Amino acid sequence: MEASREIELKGHIIDSGLITRVYDKVYDMSGNVEVTQFDIGKHKTDPSYARLIISAESEAELDNILSELHRLGASVPEVENVTLETAEGDRILPHGFYSTTHHPTFIKYDDNWITVENIEMDCHIVVDEKAKRAFCIPLAKIKKGDRVVIGDRGVRITPPERSRSVNVFEFMQNTVSSERPSETIIKKIAVEMKEIKARGGKIAIVGGPAIVHTRAAPSLAEIIRNGYIDVLFAGNALATHDIEYNLYGTSLGMNLDTGTLAVGGHRHHISTISEVIRAGSIKNAVECGLIKKGIMYECVKNNVPFVLAGSIRDDGPLPDVITDTMVAQDTMRKHLHGVDMVIMIGTLLHSIAVGNCLPSYVKTICVDINPASVTKLNDRGSSQAIGVVSDAGAFLPLLAKYLRE
Repeated sequence: MEASREIELKGHIIDSGLITRVYDKVYDMSGNVEVTQFDIGKHKTDPSYARLIISAESEAELDNILSELHRLGASVPEVENVTLETAEGDRILPHGFYSTTHHPTFIKYDDNWITVENIEMDCHIVVDEKAKRAFCIPLAKIKKGDRVVIGDRGVRITPPERSRSVNVFEFMQNTVSSERPSETIIKKIAVEMKEIKARGGKIAIVGGPAIVHTRAAPSLAEIIRNGYIDVLFAGNALATHDIEYNLYGTSLGMNLDTGTLAVGGHRHHISTISEVIRAGSIKNAVECGLIKKGIMYECVKNNVPFVLAGSIRDDGPLPDVITDTMVAQDTMRKHLHGVDMVIMIGTLLHSIAVGNCLPSYVKTICVDINPASVTKLNDRGSSQAIGVVSDAGAFLPLLAKYLRE
């Protein structure tokens, strides 16, 4: 005997592709769909509404289908309060815990809808029952006694809808192609950045050493100096090569101006790290006159915070590099609060790490010369992400140019 349950979809469910994704998911999981109500918005800004009966051969199969549909934004018409269970120990989750998406999330607690604060993907919802507040908490921060949400009943998510106005994100339509007009896209990104800063918004950048290797560092330094960047996320490599270039004119021992190997250049990046350690920090190295220009120089001079997260392959590292992974995660999360746009350039793993901490409504621009890397960075299910297949050495100078204009 078939099991069935009713769900509803609200919003711009047609042009956002939600209704199509729901049908695809149900049929892929061997379920069936019956439409009982479908009200289509008559104008561009009007929302639509659909009521569907989802059925499967067993309750277990139906639960699996509904769990997947929930993550797309579907909800049941009659919503129960969430179920809570107590964590039995630090970093131990109750069985059946709810795993979050990066979309805005709400829970029904004590017959009231509560916003889940600090939402990010692959975390868990902890409820403060006295304050009647809900928080998105990563596994590493779960404490014994925490009241954790179980299952997806009483949980509602709201995926970002396609923009109703034509901006750069609407223009790109969330696709990745090396044949798209890069200069036109970069100009639109510059306009978007100006609009964000004009309304007091925040922009973050995630950068890899390719920015220095491709001689784009002066352009990024200019963008920081002109007040467009509010926080920089990187690793040991970007900071080391940026400082090396400004001390020796090389990056990994290569003369960037001539493309030739410098005599004894293989020592330059280690010497750079040693000199900054001698100064005590990047800030001290700037203030004592050791570092006179560059990306890190502009961050220090313009009070732009930077988070340098270490890795197993780092030389040194620089004294500002955070070598404890969990501390680095916490520091990144702290500086990502309130960010409106993140630009990720030439660093796949670091960009994924930052992207996993972002809500889906943060506008995300992924730039890499490798289309596969751009697709991987961009494939987070968000209409707020666009991919640009471009070399950092081409992207940043053009972006600086259009911001200057």
